Amino acid sequence: MDNQEVKCSFCGRAKNEVDVMIAGVTGHICNHCISQAQNIVKEESTGVAKKEIADQIDLLKPKEIKTHLDEYIIGQDDAKKVLSVAVYNHYKRLLQVSEEKEEVEIEKSNILLVGETGTGKTLLARTIAKILQVPFCIADATVFTEAGYVGEDVESIMSRLLQAANYDVEATERGIVFIDEIDKISRKGDNPSITRDIKEGTQQALLKLLEDSIINVAPEGGRKHPDAKMVKINTKDILFICGGAFDGITRKIANRLQTQAIGFKSGDSEEIDEDNLLQYITPQDVKSFGLIPELIGRLPVLSYLNPLDEETLRRILTEPKNSIIKQYIKLFEMDDIKLSFDKGVLDFIVEKAIEYKLGARGLRSICEAIMLDAMFDLPSEEAKKEHKVTLRYAKDKFNNAKLSSLKVA
Repeated sequence: MDNQEVKCSFCGRAKNEVDVMIAGVTGHICNHCISQAQNIVKEESTGVAKKEIADQIDLLKPKEIKTHLDEYIIGQDDAKKVLSVAVYNHYKRLLQVSEEKEEVEIEKSNILLVGETGTGKTLLARTIAKILQVPFCIADATVFTEAGYVGEDVESIMSRLLQAANYDVEATERGIVFIDEIDKISRKGDNPSITRDIKEGTQQALLKLLEDSIINVAPEGGRKHPDAKMVKINTKDILFICGGAFDGITRKIANRLQTQAIGFKSGDSEEIDEDNLLQYITPQDVKSFGLIPELIGRLPVLSYLNPLDEETLRRILTEPKNSIIKQYIKLFEMDDIKLSFDKGVLDFIVEKAIEYKLGARGLRSICEAIMLDAMFDLPSEEAKKEHKVTLRYAKDKFNNAKLSSLKVA
């Protein structure tokens, strides 16, 4: 059979019309049809992968996400709205199937949360991950300044996320990472200097993580070894939520608003809320604080958390599904003990939390100090079926506890 008689079984081209003709048992296929078939397989497999992700991620609408957040987190409606929309758009982006080359490509929107200590930044990120049932891990930005090899730290974050995903690479690549205390790696000022600030170098290293990069990860979280098998993690579809207190940034916001922290009416006769200047925060303020423009650009969604007042702390103590008081009542109920609190006790706990300036995080430490003896003694007292915490009891236990670690300098 000559070259003209041999034809592709799919397109009918003769052997002399193509570059390569591959013979099979009962037919032939040319290089053109192989390329076309490869593209079809790629498109089909992409569609299947997207469908699998859709099946694995319970993607709720923004209002539904916020409703779930409301069950666990009191207040912070602005931050919840921003997070709900950003997370919804991010996971819609993951489910996007490209049908045309000209189709709009949706970019990733990492998030920056600014708020005082204990206002709920970590809890928001953790609850979002729980709602979507995706892998989640927390990293502390300050470790980057302490380590000798920044790259190792970057890989350790991905290693933690991989472990949270039970070593499932595909699940890891659609997880959520919360980087706490991002403000602690701010350079000393927003003016670039000839000798680069060490913290600026740390920020530069973080860019690798936030960008669409391939990170080599040691599966067991250990250091690199020449013979160790590495896992490649693509950070393209990993959502990064960064949080920080940015202590002192309100002064920069006040200067920008041409007002002092005590507040007065602006030129547009719009009254400035001097008790919550964070609500006016812009990327410009974050840059002035010391984050480099490149890093700010990788965190396009910026939101703030309101400071917690007495009423909010009181609600946090009792209302959410996972409120501290409900947890203690459940724990004692498991020992067949009915636990109750006087109203004055709750007010006392809130008063001390405000005094120590640790926000909602301080509530648990104060409660632990008050409840420790009861949790130690009562399970062994079979005759004890009820325990009421009075204000006097709470004050005595709190004052006798060693709470020096709670105090803020």
